[in-house]
Amino acid sequence: MAFLSRLWGKRETRSAPGTGYTSQIMAARQAYVSGRSGLGELTAAVQTCVSLWESGLSLADVQGTDLLTRFDMGITARALALRGEAVFLIRDQLIPIIDWDLSTRDGIPRAYRVSVPEIGGGRNETVLAAEVLHFRLAPDPGTPWAGQAPLRRSQLTAGLLHTLETALSEVYENAPLGSQVVPFPESQDVDLEVLGHGFRGRRGRVMLRESVNVTAAGGPAPAQDWRPQNVTPDLQGSQAVLSLAESRNAIFAAFGVLPALFAANAQGPLVREAQRHLAQWVLQPLAQLIAEEATLKLASTVMIDVVRPAQAFDAGGRARAFGAMVQAMAQAKDAGLDPQKIEDALSFIDWAD
Repeated sequence: MAFLSRLWGKRETRSAPGTGYTSQIMAARQAYVSGRSGLGELTAAVQTCVSLWESGLSLADVQGTDLLTRFDMGITARALALRGEAVFLIRDQLIPIIDWDLSTRDGIPRAYRVSVPEIGGGRNETVLAAEVLHFRLAPDPGTPWAGQAPLRRSQLTAGLLHTLETALSEVYENAPLGSQVVPFPESQDVDLEVLGHGFRGRRGRVMLRESVNVTAAGGPAPAQDWRPQNVTPDLQGSQAVLSLAESRNAIFAAFGVLPALFAANAQGPLVREAQRHLAQWVLQPLAQLIAEEATLKLASTVMIDVVRPAQAFDAGGRARAFGAMVQAMAQAKDAGLDPQKIEDALSFIDWAD
């Protein structure tokens, strides 16, 4: 412990330790507020992307260690998607950490002060960096020890998405959708004010409002004023629905999910291409980063494959390539070519392991 205290010279304070009941309530409230402030974590679009990340990494094949279970991979995926980093304490099994401080030297973590969650309150431990798995997503050069979530790197779009969904939800909750206003003869202002307050949330009802029909100057005015008027708000002019769709597509793209995957007319080939794009260009690079950190800390070579379990490849193309390769090898054998030359040729066209 004295050695660890000497390591604790310069450090970055990430969050205040504490896993008791009060801190958990505060953390839940902070998560709610952070969503409203622009992170968009409360929207279905974001949670859909997070679920795709969780399912993809939970499905991955892990070789070289038994510590990275599917449960741990799912927690890692959710933490990386929403927080940009995930921390686990290495014991007989991996223990997820929610609060931590760290000390660095040359930008490389040396020691951690972690808070282990427990029912009824957690406990704090000070450990070396070798005892911690710290997965980071898209670290900034100024803070290489910290990761960044996709929403953190696209706050404007996430804020727009959350604002639009909040505004539309309030419109559908409070606006008098399908309501009409029918004029009626003059009345007191107090009665009209009370009647006006009753318009809120009245969907599909007929409401009365004062008419300008008068009988002064020798006779009644024309009766066009008596026609009922629809008070359903016109959202088409504001283009709120179009902006909502575009902001959702931008959020999907930020998480590496092709927006066309959620199109109403999406067909099978498009769905498969979207699956390949997510697995090959987003989840597999994340798996490589996780495997690299695990290899460094677990003293064994760890390999993680997302593409094969998700079947995110062109099966027909692979079959044709395999047939062509077998045919080429048979022809090379008949021609009496040197096996080393055949291996060099396969390496040249990226067919070697």
